[in-house]
Amino acid sequence: MTTYLDQAQTGIWDVPASFLPASYFQGITAAGGIATLLPPQPVDPEIADRVLDRLDGLVITGGKDVDPAAYGQPRHPTTDEPGGLRDTWEFALLAAALRRGLPVLGICRGAQVLNVALGGTLHQHLPEVIGHNGHRAGNAVFTTLTARTVPGTRLAALLGDAAAVRCYHHQAIAEVGDGLVVSARDDDGVIEAIELPGDGFVLAVQWHPEESLDDLRLFAAIVDAARAYAGAVR
Repeated sequence: MTTYLDQAQTGIWDVPASFLPASYFQGITAAGGIATLLPPQPVDPEIADRVLDRLDGLVITGGKDVDPAAYGQPRHPTTDEPGGLRDTWEFALLAAALRRGLPVLGICRGAQVLNVALGGTLHQHLPEVIGHNGHRAGNAVFTTLTARTVPGTRLAALLGDAAAVRCYHHQAIAEVGDGLVVSARDDDGVIEAIELPGDGFVLAVQWHPEESLDDLRLFAAIVDAARAYAGAVR
């Protein structure tokens, strides 16, 4: 599971730190998996491959906006300052995972990383597209929306026709990356999930499943895929 890189406070300390909200890895462990945290760090393709040699699945987690230079756009005033180290780290891990068929689950930012890595683009400020702030209420308050799945997709097989999901994002997928298919939209038409068709498990959702741990279906799916990958490789 990739992690944040930001300033963090604990007790008297206020330092740059790698961290991940516990609900992410609680979802993995509750589904029967073992969580390993991957802090942003300098990387090249060889290092990314060596890291993934020891793992059976990859979860790209939420966090700050992807640098719009990665998809050929200038930065919108509302877009976060670029976090180059995390972007580079996650793009390298994702490329290595896709090369070897490692199962991948993207969450919020993770969906955007997957889309951009495969040549897609993002809406940098969703309220300018749909006319309201309903996908990110602010003040750390998650919005509950309905994600409606696309028939025939992996996500539809996992969740059925629709699911109530927890959202906190001001950006969203615009042009879909090469080879990806849309597997869910909300009532505003916003893309809420994408996936790569085929036998491998590559699925990413714009919402935050770690905020609803009474529903472990997505975490169980990546754990099951990782278990099958491990069995096939070993």
